[in-house]
Amino acid sequence: MNDILAKKLKMLPTDPGVYVMLGNDGTVIYVGKAKNLKNRVSQYFHLSPKPEKVMAMVSNIVDFYYIITKSEIDALSLENNLIKKYKPRYNILLKDDKTYPYIKVNLKQNYPVFSVSRKFRRDGARYFGPFMGGVNVKDTLAIITTAFSVRSCNKVIEKSKPQRPCLNYHLGKCTAPCAGYVSEEDYAKQVDGALEFLSGEDNAVEKILTDKMLKCSALEEFELAMSYRDKLKMLEKIKLRRLTALNKFVNADVIAAAENGLYSSINVLFVRGGRMQGGKNFALSDAEDTNGRRLYSFMSQYYGEGQEIPDEILLSEEADDVAALEDFFRETYHKSVKIYVPERGDKKKLAEMAKSNAEDYLEKEVDKIKHKDDMTTAACKKMQKVLSLKNLPRRIECYDISHISGVDKVGSMVVFIDGESARTEYRRFKIKTVEGSNDFACLKEVLLRRLQKLGSEEEEKFPKPDLIVIDGGKGQLSSVKEVFDELGVTDIDLISLAKREEEIFTTLSHEPVVLSRRDYVLRLLQRLRDEAHRFAITYHKRTHEKTNLKSELTGIEGIGEKRRKALMDKFGTVENLKRATKEELLETDGIREKQAEAIINYFKGETK
Repeated sequence: MNDILAKKLKMLPTDPGVYVMLGNDGTVIYVGKAKNLKNRVSQYFHLSPKPEKVMAMVSNIVDFYYIITKSEIDALSLENNLIKKYKPRYNILLKDDKTYPYIKVNLKQNYPVFSVSRKFRRDGARYFGPFMGGVNVKDTLAIITTAFSVRSCNKVIEKSKPQRPCLNYHLGKCTAPCAGYVSEEDYAKQVDGALEFLSGEDNAVEKILTDKMLKCSALEEFELAMSYRDKLKMLEKIKLRRLTALNKFVNADVIAAAENGLYSSINVLFVRGGRMQGGKNFALSDAEDTNGRRLYSFMSQYYGEGQEIPDEILLSEEADDVAALEDFFRETYHKSVKIYVPERGDKKKLAEMAKSNAEDYLEKEVDKIKHKDDMTTAACKKMQKVLSLKNLPRRIECYDISHISGVDKVGSMVVFIDGESARTEYRRFKIKTVEGSNDFACLKEVLLRRLQKLGSEEEEKFPKPDLIVIDGGKGQLSSVKEVFDELGVTDIDLISLAKREEEIFTTLSHEPVVLSRRDYVLRLLQRLRDEAHRFAITYHKRTHEKTNLKSELTGIEGIGEKRRKALMDKFGTVENLKRATKEELLETDGIREKQAEAIINYFKGETK
């Protein structure tokens, strides 16, 4: 421990607050919260035994600072914000977690829509899920529309402007509120029935589907009867997930942690409406010293990332600062949550199950966790050495250009933090000033626009990178170096990766650096380059298809700018529009029967 740290430790206050640990280059390596700053921060520097990861972190601490807060809740909120901002390498970082779908219902609408959402948002709508482990969200939505005839489309419904009902009405999957065929009161009853089913009530749905199947069978409508039979089979799968000793009102997450001194894991089981929905495992490489601290850190970040907050959180063991978390959820999200370790019954068995899952996952996945470290943080450290970089490349940005013969030119920026993709940081660029096919000029425009954001108000959205990687060889590198020199940028490393021989060019030498194809540094750069290429091509394809679609639409009589935009938003490509049925066209804002027929005739070559 250096003299600066020793002096600061003596002067620490006993107030609640947040402490920020800094590495030798001023990088934030850990952010923590404390009820008592003096006690908590001092613990790191005591000579008592500590897990290996904690010792590794402490050995890298060169300095720290702290922020005193009014309360522990304020400290928790600030801690979350700082972790999101700095992404410290020794904190629990929940990156690239697979998302599972929900069924979303916005009850503020006059005629609520039941739709699939990939993301849980705190927007006032009700969400049911997550759907995982063999229960398909689309199957569940099919049961709802079949049994209760609620709508799953996003048509804007205006009572004064009734529309033609779509195919779902004729199939009995919707009562067509868009056409004015059902009152708000009657539709509300349909919605209530669907909500009860999603909340755990299965019997009413089973009776409705059985009655419909028997009725169709009696009328010798066997194909429709088989459809209802299939829905009943889906329902049976859902019913099997009922936890018999738990009532249908139980909505809980069950969380357990396991660790082996170096690595750790978290398992989360989801119970919704008394049904077991499934579970997730998280492999961690954090610097928490106890499972109690680990559980607290996981919960504060996991639910702070926008995940659904259940009514109860059951833990396998005691977690730190549970009362502060409960207060934080109540004040920040207006959600009362009970967080506790169950002592008996089926809830205790669920907590034990989560613990067993976490331990099993850690035991079986430890080699994968080590390999992940080799491919990410270890590769970043090695990259700094083998390429003689000024900075440890924690935040790496990679750029690529995509176009077809100079048409619809776009640029992509992908971001990796500590060797892993940070998709929320990706950015797209439309090339504005370059005429014709000139990749060098396109790269210069993109990098000029990006680097001009350094030191501006936009730097919060575009943090300064440690390293910029260009897809290309010497020429591309030289073009971008001109931009660096023009703007006086000297504190960001710059390299390029040439595809054919996988040569790495730097600004330090005319000769390329050639690494083994198996080298983790090269593999990391390849992942970056390939991701930038994929992202650029995807954006270019979308832009090009919209350009083609807009061009096609200008030739159709009666389709003005407003209708063109609506059609482009709905169908996206010419091919999608060509395949569209009349019913699908009529679902588009502003498209009436006359315009729908004009579009169909145009693509049949029957325009006059």
